[in-house]
Amino acid sequence: MFKKTAEVKSQQRISGADRKKLRRTIRERFPNVSDADIDTLLPPKAEFTVSKYPNRILVYGLEGDCPLFFDSDGRGNKIFPTVYALWKVPELLPAFVLKGGEVSRFVIGGADLMFPGIRFPADGLPLFSAGEAWAVLVPGNPAPIAVGTTTTCSTEALKAGLRGKALRICHYYRDTLWEATENPYVPNAGFLEDVVFEDPTLVSTYEASESHEGEDPMKNVNTNDNEGAVEDSVDVATSSSCDQASKIQSDVAHEDSELIEDMVELKVIEKLSEELKEVQHPMSVEDIDALLDKCLLHALHATVKEKDLPMPGSTLWSSHVLPSRPSGISLDIKKSSYKKLSKWLQAKASIGWISVKEDKHKKEVNLVSINRNHPEYISFKPEKKARMAGKSAGAASNEEQSPRLLDVTEIYKPSVHVNPIFAAVGVNLDKLYTASEASEIVFQYVEKEKLIKATNKSLVILDAILCDALFKGAMKRGCTYPTEIHKKDIGATFINRMQPHHRITRGNDTAVRKGTLKPIQILTERRQGNKKVTKLSGLESFFVDAEVLASELQKKFACSTSMTELPGKKGFEVLVQGGVIDDVARHLVEHYGIPKRFIEVYDKTKK
Repeated sequence: MFKKTAEVKSQQRISGADRKKLRRTIRERFPNVSDADIDTLLPPKAEFTVSKYPNRILVYGLEGDCPLFFDSDGRGNKIFPTVYALWKVPELLPAFVLKGGEVSRFVIGGADLMFPGIRFPADGLPLFSAGEAWAVLVPGNPAPIAVGTTTTCSTEALKAGLRGKALRICHYYRDTLWEATENPYVPNAGFLEDVVFEDPTLVSTYEASESHEGEDPMKNVNTNDNEGAVEDSVDVATSSSCDQASKIQSDVAHEDSELIEDMVELKVIEKLSEELKEVQHPMSVEDIDALLDKCLLHALHATVKEKDLPMPGSTLWSSHVLPSRPSGISLDIKKSSYKKLSKWLQAKASIGWISVKEDKHKKEVNLVSINRNHPEYISFKPEKKARMAGKSAGAASNEEQSPRLLDVTEIYKPSVHVNPIFAAVGVNLDKLYTASEASEIVFQYVEKEKLIKATNKSLVILDAILCDALFKGAMKRGCTYPTEIHKKDIGATFINRMQPHHRITRGNDTAVRKGTLKPIQILTERRQGNKKVTKLSGLESFFVDAEVLASELQKKFACSTSMTELPGKKGFEVLVQGGVIDDVARHLVEHYGIPKRFIEVYDKTKK
């Protein structure tokens, strides 16, 4: 469904009524999901967008974030979660488990899932009907890699001898829908470019427990695989009720025995190759620590942007630190002196490189801010040809050399509402702060005044100063002020009480302006009968020269362009002959680096 690139016809925000309808549809479509899971995927106060694709496909997602659900028929009857949604709430769909990570090459290559590639549980073939939505998992990795619909029911599958197509894949990791977000990411280091294996963090934990028991790893491989073969044979024999049960059992057992021999041989080869690498390239604990620091500094320079903060530590590790390592060199945090990712990040925070904060709900350390004025950060020079996540070396070098790179940062200035909080903490009131820095300040005040509720650590008690800062003047007449607030809400509420600003940087040009950043508007309308024209305005805010852009579009589309000054406003409008609304938007994204969320498209030619 998303194998080939398809142009988005339109994108717009959905209303409050449509948002409630979407929540009801998801609750009906996925009865096992809880209200807390729905709030995780669809936060009540967040803005959602719907993108219309060809063939009536609708894609829903948080504004400026990754896609979460897609509707294949546009009527709400066939709505599916994306892999991004399943990485947040894996319980949305039941899942088939592949027989090995190598099988994932075919799935993420665009092929449908076949029954011989599925590893069935010990209690037999799960019950399913034709047309049900199922996910696909790799053994040892909890993050799904694909979503599809079953082609048959479990009874018919047994009669057919567990052969043929099991799942018709609708969406998978690395398809065009996965790439539709501005910053596609992976949930763990097991997700590679063309294949998905087990999560290395889970595997290292399992190997550590095996070493304590003193068992032979190769013995465990043979035992486990043979047990899996026996269980698969028993499952087929006990589940089949037709006259051909014995034949089905022998065929499946024969296929499993051949697969066992191949997998054992593959694991032996992988084990020997890993041991050979360690012998040829031994690294001490000090070398690994130094490599970790180098990769972190490179990631902070090259890929981690202020707009991405705060960032979970697991995302920092899998999507930024690991891709920054030199080619051909493995990196394992458990082989360092820190042993754990959280301890390593806290150690770097203690020397002033970064600021981190522990999320007690998810039991994970989050990257809150980066000290870009630290001497070691300033003195570090990133390598231009370092391997970047999801990009080729040539694309990365072209991006670094491009003079049109744009950086948009949303910043905030203290207002009269929150000034007492800043004064109590002792920070500068005239400075502009990022969202993560502002959130850190309000939490400093909470810790200083000891406002954490003793009986429930997730709640903050509101004293007079904090209550006025968050709610004074914002409550309706007759409403009582709250006495407590949840930790997860205090940061956003505090930021909403500040004055929004934005900082735009392109090359050597930097501007700080008051208010939120107004997006570029692209409008297509009809003139003189059936002729179409496309208008662009709001370019100056992004340091885009209207005259230069008009000349570029004239050569690119081989059409007439013009530039006129907007009446009563500052700035210019570029007019392009023809309905090239999508092509112009793509040009602004690819050549000027303007994020998609700052481009508004209006097509008045559609009825």
